[in-house]
Amino acid sequence: MRAHYKFWPKRLPHAITLPVTSLWDNLETNARRYPNKAALVFFGTVLTYIQLLQKSEQLAQCLRGLGVEKGDRVVLCMQNCPQLVIAHFAILRANAVVVPVNPMNRTEELKHYITDPDARVAITTADLAAELAQASNALDATTGLSHLIITHFTDAFDVNTTGDDAPPTAWNPWLTTRHLPPTLQGGQVLDWTQALAAGGELPALQVGPADLAILPYTSGTTGLPKGCMHTHASIMHNAVASGIWGNGSAENVVLVVVPMFHITGMVSVMHTSIRGGATLVIMPRWDRDLAGRLISHRKVTHWTNIPTMVIDLLSSPNFASYDLSSLVYIGGGGAAMPQAVAQRLLEQYDLRYVEGYGLTETAAPSHSNPPDAPKQQCLGIPFMGTDARVVDPDTLQEVPQGTSGEIVIHGPEVFQGYWKRPQATEAAFFEMDGKRFFRSGDIGMVDEDGYFFLTDRLKRMINASGFKVWPAEVEALMYRHPAIAEACIISTPDSYRGESVKAVVVLRPSHRDLVTEQEIADWCRENMAVYKVPRVVQFVDALPKSGAGKVMWRTLQESEGMK
Repeated sequence: MRAHYKFWPKRLPHAITLPVTSLWDNLETNARRYPNKAALVFFGTVLTYIQLLQKSEQLAQCLRGLGVEKGDRVVLCMQNCPQLVIAHFAILRANAVVVPVNPMNRTEELKHYITDPDARVAITTADLAAELAQASNALDATTGLSHLIITHFTDAFDVNTTGDDAPPTAWNPWLTTRHLPPTLQGGQVLDWTQALAAGGELPALQVGPADLAILPYTSGTTGLPKGCMHTHASIMHNAVASGIWGNGSAENVVLVVVPMFHITGMVSVMHTSIRGGATLVIMPRWDRDLAGRLISHRKVTHWTNIPTMVIDLLSSPNFASYDLSSLVYIGGGGAAMPQAVAQRLLEQYDLRYVEGYGLTETAAPSHSNPPDAPKQQCLGIPFMGTDARVVDPDTLQEVPQGTSGEIVIHGPEVFQGYWKRPQATEAAFFEMDGKRFFRSGDIGMVDEDGYFFLTDRLKRMINASGFKVWPAEVEALMYRHPAIAEACIISTPDSYRGESVKAVVVLRPSHRDLVTEQEIADWCRENMAVYKVPRVVQFVDALPKSGAGKVMWRTLQESEGMK
C-alpha cells in the first residue's frame, strides 16, 4: 500500500467510476435539474442554467451552419466572461473540439494556433478580433480562418451595474468600447447576436468518452507549442474527481478569476462547477478589491487561485472591510504559497490553503493535497485513480523515498498524446509495471508520508506567477528582430512574481549603437504575450558556448544567482 493512503480522506474512494457520457451532458443534465439556478454571474447579470443551455445550443446551431463537423477544431480566444463558457459548450455540442488560446498572444503567435490544429472557425472578443484576423490574413486562403465570430463584453452585462458587482472604473473603456469588426480576407465575420440568432439544425450529439474534446497547447524546450489531445473522458475524470475531492455540491459559489483558457481554470473550475451545478462568479482579470467585494457580497464558498492573488488581496488597504467568512475552500497551484501567508490564512480564517500540481498534459490536477491534511509548499499526493512515482531520469527506474528524480504519472486524466507529433508523444511516455507513464519533466521527491515535493526542473522553463514561459519559444520570436544576432532567455529573481524573464542579447554589428535595451523590450511587448516579455534586457558581446557551439544557457542562469 502506498504511504499516502494513510492520509486519504476516509469519505472518499481511491478511484472513481466515470460516467460514459460527454462533457455536454453535464450542462444538459443540470439545466434539467436546476433550470432557474444561477450558473454564471457577471457584474450583476445572472445567467441561469437553462439560459446557458439555450444560448450554447443556439451557437452550436450556428457552428453547424458554418460547416463545423464532428472532430473539427474551433479556436476559442477570450478572457473570462459568460461568452467563453457559452462558446466552449457550444463547440462541444457541435461535436467539435475546443482549441483554447491565451488572449495575450499576439499576431505571430496566433498564426500557429490557426494552422497547427487546422482550424477554420474562431470565436473571440472584439478587443482581440483585429489581432486574430491579422494572423489569419497573413496566411493563405487554404490555411486561414473562414469564419470569425466576435462578441463584445457588453453582450453579457448591464453597463449600468453599480455597487459591489460594478467593475473597477479603470476597466470601463476596456469593457464598454465598441470595436469596429476587422476584415477577414476570404472569410466571414459574424457578430455574436447575429450568430445566436442564426437558427438552423442542431446536430445529433455524436461524441462520447473516447472522442477528442479539448486541444490545449503547451510549449516545451524546443519548437512551437504542441497540442495536448484530451478526450471527453480525461477531462470528465478531473471534473468529477475535483468536485468530490473539494466537498463540492450544487450550493458551491465559485469565484472564477484564474483564466478559463488555461487548463486549471477550464477543468478544475469551469467543468467541475458546471458538472456539480454550482454558481460561477466570473472576473475577467484580477483586481484585489473587486475580488474582496465579490467574495463578501456573493458569499463565495470556493476560490481557486494562484498565490500572488491571495498575497495581493491580504495587502489591500481595504482588506479589513471584506468578509471572507463564507469561504470553505481556498487553494491553487502554479507557484508555491509562502508559508507565512498560508499560516495567516489558517490562524485568522481557519482556512487551509490546498496546493495542487498538474500540467496541461494531465488536465490540471495529477496531485493535490488532501483538504483535511494539507502540507504547506507541497504538491500533495497522487490524485484519485492516479499512480505517480519518482524515477531516475536516465534509467527510468524508481528511486528510493527521499531521493530526487523525475515525477512520472499514470492515470485516467493523462492526455492521449501530442497533436500531429508522434515522435514527441513517444518521447513523453514509457512503460513501467505494465502501465504507460507520462514524463512530467519536473524533478521532485516523495517524503515518508507519500507527499510529493518539487525540487528542480528537468525542463528549461520559467515560472512567473504561475505562467509558464518556455525560453526556446521566446528566443524564436526574438530572432525575428532585425537587430538581434543571438538571444538567450533565462530567469531573473522577482520579489513579487518569484521569477521573471531576462533576455541576454548579442546585436548584429550593423545595429550596435542604433538600438537600446528598452527598444528591444518594447518590440517584444508588441510581438508576444505580455507574460513572456523580458522584464530585463542585457546586451553582451558574445554568449558562452560549448565546444560543440551550443549556447551554455545554464552558465548564464547560474551567474544570475538562480539554478
